Amino acid sequence: MGDGDEQEERGPRAEGMRRHAAGLVGHVTARNRLPLDYSVASLRVVDFVIDGLRSGGKARAEVGGTLFGLGAYVGEVLVRRAGAVWVDFDADQRAYFGQPVGVRMPDGRVWNPLGKVVNRFEVGKEESLQTFYLTLPGRIRRAA
Repeated sequence: MGDGDEQEERGPRAEGMRRHAAGLVGHVTARNRLPLDYSVASLRVVDFVIDGLRSGGKARAEVGGTLFGLGAYVGEVLVRRAGAVWVDFDADQRAYFGQPVGVRMPDGRVWNPLGKVVNRFEVGKEESLQTFYLTLPGRIRRAA
């Protein structure tokens, strides 16, 4: 196996996350006309979408692809609105966060938007993604 095979085994890569977010937006907005415009306010819509998945009674494994896409979207909001950049987690970070990628904020802190979405699905309303963004340290403020 070459290096590329090893990287593929670790899961999604940082350079593909924008594409994953765009794919989710295209799919969801075409079917439901949800206002996913990468704004901070749109994170409330993500909260509602996840709540709908929860109320449908499906197991996490059944909605894993959707949760991944929503996590990519949340991360892309951080990139576009808070000055974050997508990063591939190193082995220790992957073990800690349980995800292969995340975002690095302008102050150097790393965050796990994919895991935050899973938390919203598993825990519920206490894990608001909009509140996560609004209370996130290390972000820069950009105009919507």
